[in-house]
Amino acid sequence: MTRHERIPCTTLARTLLDLAALVDRRALERAVQRAEELRIFDLDALRELLRRNPRRRGRRALRTVLADYSLPSATRSAAEERMLELITVAGLPKPRVNAWIPLDDNTGYEADFLWQDAQLIVEIDGRAHHARRRAFAHDRQRDRRLALAGFETRRYAASELTSQPERVIAELRSFLARRPGPADWADGGRIPAAICPP
Repeated sequence: MTRHERIPCTTLARTLLDLAALVDRRALERAVQRAEELRIFDLDALRELLRRNPRRRGRRALRTVLADYSLPSATRSAAEERMLELITVAGLPKPRVNAWIPLDDNTGYEADFLWQDAQLIVEIDGRAHHARRRAFAHDRQRDRRLALAGFETRRYAASELTSQPERVIAELRSFLARRPGPADWADGGRIPAAICPP
């Protein structure tokens, strides 16, 4: 139990465990994602709660969702789906999709693709949004603020994902190999011709 504005209530971790016993997997995933968006998600607290409650109903469902927590979530555009397809087929490590990155001043940004261990962000720039001058300036300010927090941002135009997929994946592999993280990130095969344009 905890208190919010002097009202007794369950902690977020306990609420998610209780919810896991009542809803299907997708609803539970959405609850976990929402907690992260609100910047109240605490993976360590959830793991500790699961350790202390080995027989509680819903434990298995929550453990399953948390086991996949670092894997991709839902994409929001055809371009994001295409990038995820290229990453998967090329055998690169799975990023988090549309992941919230909190900053020290209680602000933050949502990344299209985030490799947390490598602190690498990839953004897909769509022609309609990013052609506007204000959006362009905002994106550059965002990239600088994230760089100060230790994150490297790489941007791709949506058209590059279909016109130059081999180059995109080769660059991603190089970016991941240069950042701290598993040593074998630089390894991996080529993208099959079936998903590359002629």
